[in-house]
Amino acid sequence: MGQLLAAPREAGTPAAAAARDLVAVHLEALGYQVERQRFRFTPSAPLGLPVFGAGVGFLGLVLLPVLTGGGLPAWTPLLLLSGGLVVLTLLATGVGLGWIAIGGAPREDANLIATRGSGPVRRWMVAHLDTKAQAQSMAGRLVAVWFLIVAIAALVGLGISRLWGPLSLLPPAIGAALAVLAGALAGGGRLRGGSPGARDNGTGLAAVLAAAEAVGASDTGILITGAEEFGLVGARIFVAERALTIPGSVIVNLDTIDQEGQLAVVTHDARGVELARQMAAALAAAGLPSRLRRLPLGILTDSVPFARRGFPAVTIGRLTWRTLRLIHTPADTADGLSLDAAIRIGRALAAN
Repeated sequence: MGQLLAAPREAGTPAAAAARDLVAVHLEALGYQVERQRFRFTPSAPLGLPVFGAGVGFLGLVLLPVLTGGGLPAWTPLLLLSGGLVVLTLLATGVGLGWIAIGGAPREDANLIATRGSGPVRRWMVAHLDTKAQAQSMAGRLVAVWFLIVAIAALVGLGISRLWGPLSLLPPAIGAALAVLAGALAGGGRLRGGSPGARDNGTGLAAVLAAAEAVGASDTGILITGAEEFGLVGARIFVAERALTIPGSVIVNLDTIDQEGQLAVVTHDARGVELARQMAAALAAAGLPSRLRRLPLGILTDSVPFARRGFPAVTIGRLTWRTLRLIHTPADTADGLSLDAAIRIGRALAAN
């Protein structure tokens, strides 16, 4: 873990490849057969939110004269807004999922798939290897998402109000300013620098490797994904190529287990609730109380592609607002960080 947390592991870089080789050797020494599932991805995926934010800011400015003028039909602002949001959503989704490349050559990365024996895998323990650094932390990203929601709601309200006639300048000006501000905040999602990713996701790696060491049965597989920070690419590739070969499996994803805060078992749908209860019981038996919750808006984890494909899937994590202000920045280092909780969690899950 000391070697893994010593430097950034941005997906598609030699540092990430070296870290992946280190983990593979460790898993092989534990008796696992390790396969590398290689794939290519576009590094522009983090620009999805900035693209959407820039578009919302532009819409706010475009709507300003339409909301205050009287020469167009009353429904024009709502038509422009709805059409613009549809186009922006499609464009940002395409960028975020890597379907639309905006600068940067494609990169190569890989998942590590580790199993023991030839029998079916009942449970996959998952953690992502890669890290990233952006112009804003995860906390900044969440604030940007909240501002975007408020700005869009304000523009919709203004569009509805325009149905009763042209508006005075002040309300549309406030709405436009809010949209521009939200777009500026969303622009912080651009990549900048590097991060050792001690919490996100060195702690998740520590938990999964602790589980890999402690688990006795051969029906637990280890999945170390790549390019999670670039739109959950590794998890999506695994699901797309292996879903038909792992029927009946459950997914336990470990992502950001800080030494402070309330431990959470995050679900996505009804299928994951029963699994979450089982995981919470196992953690409680080990003296690690947790709470069940749904995935917050603005955060994505590797369990999402599995849940969308119909697998019972949860993500286990622990963080605070202070954690959110560190992750996705160069400040997410191992200095002062304890991996004790992550290791205890991994061992507790292995015993379940």
